[in-house]
Amino acid sequence: MTNRIKNPNGRIAAKFTELRARDEAALIPYIVAGDPDLETTRRLVLELEARGADLIELGVPFSDPMADGPANQRAAARGLAAGATIPAILSMVAELRRSTRIPLILFGYYNPIFHYGCDRLCADAARAGIDGMLVVDLPPEEAQELARPSAAAGLDIIYLLAPTTPLARSRIIARSASGFLYYVSVAGVTGARTSLALDLPGNVRDLRTVTDLPIGVGFGISTPAQAREVAAFADAVVVGSAISQLIEAHAHSAELVEIVGEFAGALKEAMRTARHGGGADATA
Repeated sequence: MTNRIKNPNGRIAAKFTELRARDEAALIPYIVAGDPDLETTRRLVLELEARGADLIELGVPFSDPMADGPANQRAAARGLAAGATIPAILSMVAELRRSTRIPLILFGYYNPIFHYGCDRLCADAARAGIDGMLVVDLPPEEAQELARPSAAAGLDIIYLLAPTTPLARSRIIARSASGFLYYVSVAGVTGARTSLALDLPGNVRDLRTVTDLPIGVGFGISTPAQAREVAAFADAVVVGSAISQLIEAHAHSAELVEIVGEFAGALKEAMRTARHGGGADATA
């Protein structure tokens, strides 16, 4: 079992090493950059970190987010309306780097990257302070145009695995990945769900036989109780749609950042009890 870990000294690897030493899973919130505006996104990143987030995925708004459910689709539309282009996002990240070293991942689709230019993006992203990229619709076999400059720039490329991905295929994908692997918990788009798949722990356990990369689980996790359940067997828990829904509901409230921060704090607190016990049962 081998992986070409291209950036073993990067911030993502360092964070997972730190968490492993504490026997703790990472909380990875996903927020769409520019939802509802880029200044609020900057404030949300800092608040999420203060409330326990370990890494943050910054969604690059795209007009056709085919892997996303309604909540994240609407968030992408708001981000586009707010002018969250790749240059604007990277400018915000460069400003953030004056205040935080939390690992930041660009999460999006290949079309905007292709039009921006892979070589240019990787150089600009690394200069701004991005640590990795996850491109939903770019399989490893088609990723060389991005993988080559990303490795040169010290950026991790994170790949998705689905419940329908055969183990042999997972092994191939893992060999091309670095940072961590993102396991999609359901066969479907993003979105809050009332329960998790019963075979999720076993599927993650099987994945560990083909990779030594950390394994994060996302899609459908929307409550502290669900986050705690996943944190018991995964290396990271990704929560996105539930946060997009909160942002949508409170977009015009002065308390938006605090409300999202409180939710993240509840997720992280519940996750800490997954392996160490203590406290009453977490609820949504």
